[in-house]
Order: sequence, then C-alpha cells, then structure tokens
Amino acid sequence: MVRAIRIHAYGGPEAMTWEDVDVGAPGAGEARVRNRAVGLNYIDTYHRTGYYKLSALPAVLGMEGAGEVVAVGAGVAGLKPGDRVAYANPPGAYAEERLIPAARLVKLPDTIRFETAAAMMLQGMTVRYLLHETYKAGPKTVMLFHAAAGGVGLIACQWARALGATIIGTVGSNEKAELAKAHGATHVVNYRTENFVERVREITGGAGCDVVYDGIGKDTFPGSLDCLKPRGLWVSYGSASGSVPPFEIGMLSAKGSLFATRPTLMTYTASREDLVQSANDLFDMVAKGYVTINVNQTYPLSEAAQAHRDLEARKTTGSTVLLP
Repeated sequence: MVRAIRIHAYGGPEAMTWEDVDVGAPGAGEARVRNRAVGLNYIDTYHRTGYYKLSALPAVLGMEGAGEVVAVGAGVAGLKPGDRVAYANPPGAYAEERLIPAARLVKLPDTIRFETAAAMMLQGMTVRYLLHETYKAGPKTVMLFHAAAGGVGLIACQWARALGATIIGTVGSNEKAELAKAHGATHVVNYRTENFVERVREITGGAGCDVVYDGIGKDTFPGSLDCLKPRGLWVSYGSASGSVPPFEIGMLSAKGSLFATRPTLMTYTASREDLVQSANDLFDMVAKGYVTINVNQTYPLSEAAQAHRDLEARKTTGSTVLLP
C-alpha cells in the first residue's frame, strides 16, 4: 500500500483526504511510477470542486509529476525500471506511486531535477502551445498576459521575451509586478490599483494588442476583448476567477472582428508525437537558459489541502511542488 490524496465527493480543500491506496501491478501498456515530486496547478482545484468532472469517484487528484519507473506492463517498449520520467496527464499524480499509460510519459533529461520537472510539465507545455500554436508569437507581437507572476505567467514572460515579443503583464501586487518584470515582462499593470484596459490602451498608443492570453476568466471579461486591436485574438485558456459568462457572438464583431478560442493542453498533446515534441521543446528552452523554472513554494504531499487554499487565495507565485 502507498498513500495518496483522494476525494470521495466534490468540494472544498476539506474534501481531500490522505489515505492508503492499492496501486497494483501495471497492466498492458501501463507503467508504475514512484513520484519524487508532484506539481500543483489550478486545474487541480477544478477537479476537486467538480467544475471539471473526473471520470469516477473516489479519485486521486493531480495532473503532473516526475519520478522513476518502478515496473512496466506487457507491450511497453522504450521504458524500463529506473528510468527518470515526467508527465502532465492523466489525473492521479497526488500519490506516492501511481499507474499511468506509458505513452503519456516522457523521459526526463539527467540535467533536470525532479522538482523542476514536476513544476514545469503542465505549465511549460501550456506556454509552448499558447506562444507557438494558438498564436504564433514573434518580434512584432504585442501581447497581454494576465496573471504574469503566476506559474504559467512567469514561464510565458521568459519564453515570449526569447521570441522578441512585447509583453504587457497584469499582476495583483507591487511585489508580483517586480517579479514579472524580472522574468521578462516589458510592461506590468497592477489590476488592483489600475484599470488594465486603460493602461493597455495607453501603453500601445491606442492600438491595442495582437493577442490576449487570459487564464483568469470572469473577472477579466469583457475587459480582455477591449485590449485587442481589430482582428485580434482572445485566448481564454483558464478560469481562475470563475467561468466567462455566456455572451452574444455579435460582441466580437462590434469590438473589431475579433477572434476567440478556448484551447486546452490535452488537445495540443493528444498524440504521442505532439506530446514528445512539446516536452522536448520545453526541455530545450530550459537547457539553453531561456526559461528558468521558479519553484517558489513546496509542501508535503500530505498537506495538499493547504496548498490548494494558498493557491486559490492567490498567495503563491511561480510554481508550487508537493513532495511525497
């Protein structure tokens, strides 16, 4: 038996329990992994509350982790016990050991620590698809990135800087503003003391942005649309403050023939080929020093409930790792 954080019903952090689980031997196409570090992500709170439904309850939470292969099932090629691996899907990471489809594992370079890998797989590959596929950012791009001092935001600021883009980042405090600037944000707007729409217009000379990356949701809508230039793209990739309310599609034409999309990492890494390419691009950015992963908080895995409370209260910056 190993221990894991499970929920038996959807709810608040108090719904999470630290309990014994029976993992068992890997089946065909599976691997058993001993987690050395587990990543904390906002999507974990969506699973906990039922905003995103899990396939069945009780369930082990957590999307990403890094560790060592303990055993492999029939038909698994290219992996063996002792291999260092990392992953960002499917759920089940909040555990000392777990079973996972071997095709969702990527080998971890020896130069990357388990804690770093667990902090960057989901967030880093999210940034990769946002900047390279959802909208191809480059030297001429002017972007607005909400929550620029968060886990995704700090990686995005660094990656976008390496691409030569102009980054306007929103944050919730002066301390977070300094953090975002230090990681590549060209301009920073404190949304608690400034109107971010007015500041974006001021910074861009009234032109607006090519793209807005919005992981906040309800609190930044429809303001995010008002920050775009005509035919700009609004990328709604998260809902940290709650869901974007239903809106008339005519709003997009009225505000300048805007485009809108709601992408997910799962779609962009659905195939094995796409997953490996995305992970390798991320590893390359880290290896070359363009992106540094900031693990600013660690908690024992058994205290994941407190980590959720702090995340939802916006007390965290950068990435957070849970240690089994």
